[in-house]
Amino acid sequence: MTILDFRRALHKHPELSFQEHETQQLIINALHSEGIPYRVIAGTGVMAVIEGKRGNHQRAVVLRADIDALPIEEQNNIEYRSENKGVMHACGHDMHAAILFGVLQSLNRERNFEGTLFGIFQPGEELNPGGASLVLKEEPFKGYDVAAVIGEHVDSRLEVGEVGICPGRFMASNDEIRFKISGRGGHAARRKEIDDTVTAMADMVVRTTALNSPDGVVSIGRVIAEGATNVIPSVVTAEGTMRTFDSEERERIYRHIHGNARIIADKYGVEVIADIDRGYPCVVNDVMLSYEAMIIASDEGITVRELQPMTTAEDFGYYTERYPSLFYRLGVGAAAGGSHTATFCPDEAALEVGERMMRRMALHILNK
Repeated sequence: MTILDFRRALHKHPELSFQEHETQQLIINALHSEGIPYRVIAGTGVMAVIEGKRGNHQRAVVLRADIDALPIEEQNNIEYRSENKGVMHACGHDMHAAILFGVLQSLNRERNFEGTLFGIFQPGEELNPGGASLVLKEEPFKGYDVAAVIGEHVDSRLEVGEVGICPGRFMASNDEIRFKISGRGGHAARRKEIDDTVTAMADMVVRTTALNSPDGVVSIGRVIAEGATNVIPSVVTAEGTMRTFDSEERERIYRHIHGNARIIADKYGVEVIADIDRGYPCVVNDVMLSYEAMIIASDEGITVRELQPMTTAEDFGYYTERYPSLFYRLGVGAAAGGSHTATFCPDEAALEVGERMMRRMALHILNK
């Protein structure tokens, strides 16, 4: 199976996070046809293992691609359009998986490297707790000296033939914030007989967004107060997101949110529940790997763009917490449109660039 055929087969049959059963079987069939050893991991994922012809097999490089899709109805008029209603590879994970398959396919045929190469086709990147955390929970690299974990993400802000690399802190951690304020609801004109849950929530929102800083973003995107012009509801809820680039800043915001909840409860005589659903950690690229990747890309005739930190999040951060890691952006052209939209359509010419980049990085690190 060619890398292009692999990508199109995945695109036609996308599956949501942790439901990637058909996707998993397609990957298994492709690996089996190439004689590549594999095992199931994280429920609906697959891990390939290739040993080089020489060197210490305990030294390893891990290549990672995510495989889940999004709940979006595709609108592209293409021959390999999604056949699963309401589900689409609108984030390019089919591209990531195809590139990984291409690298494994070529390196397995040669095995002209030292050490062990792992290929992780990872489920559930789009949904907490994140498939990366489930992969690592199984300790698949126990007993190995992991020299690097490498991953990529397609990006329409870069043209085909370009990669974007950010040494050090690259992508933010992401947490979901939910508030629930409860009190005595009732007639809005009888203020002595009610608890003003609406004003209490407004105060809570203002205090929360005041926690924004250069290293932390806090936004509330949804507030529900089902009252009326003359009715104060007994319950008001709010939801938002929190992004940080620094673990200490993350903890500081946590503390202030819970402290503000206590202040609001005392001030307005209401019950305040502040629930923070901790999401993915920051993606922090190994600086040395970053600059080595820049040199390798240039040697391959690939244009390098040095990127600034992004407030978007990725569960690849779990890998960067444990091992030297590199996560970079692969250009798929402005004509691809925006990811997470029904018309996202990456230029497939990027597959060759992505495969070449990842292959060279793997060989460079393994053969050091």
